[in-house]
Amino acid sequence: MTIYGVALLAVCTLLGAYFGDLLGAALGVKANVGGVGIAMVLLVSARLLMTRRGDLPSDVRLGVIFWSMMYIPIVVAMAAQQNVVAAVKGGPVVFLAGTLSVVVSFFGVAILGRAKTPPPEPNPMRDQNESERP
Repeated sequence: MTIYGVALLAVCTLLGAYFGDLLGAALGVKANVGGVGIAMVLLVSARLLMTRRGDLPSDVRLGVIFWSMMYIPIVVAMAAQQNVVAAVKGGPVVFLAGTLSVVVSFFGVAILGRAKTPPPEPNPMRDQNESERP
């Protein structure tokens, strides 16, 4: 069910763009500030939360994981279309926002890295093949 992965990606992208625009307006910059990064954090967080709560059946989980892996090229494409020149003309606040977002991302990666993930689901095909080995 790849479509559920697309739906989750779309929701995270729209929310990321919205919050990035809000952050840009709050900082006085007429640009999206960090919307792509916010969308990525939302996607990872949503997938972890849904996995922990057991809301992801195996076929839906595969679609979400597929789009989670595809998100990096999508992020690059989205970031390429942002108006960097307009953001830089906004002044030194942009550099402060960029620095702070990098620092927060480092801490976020550390926190997500320490998050306990559920053990992988047993794979009957793998277990069967291993039992047949001499």
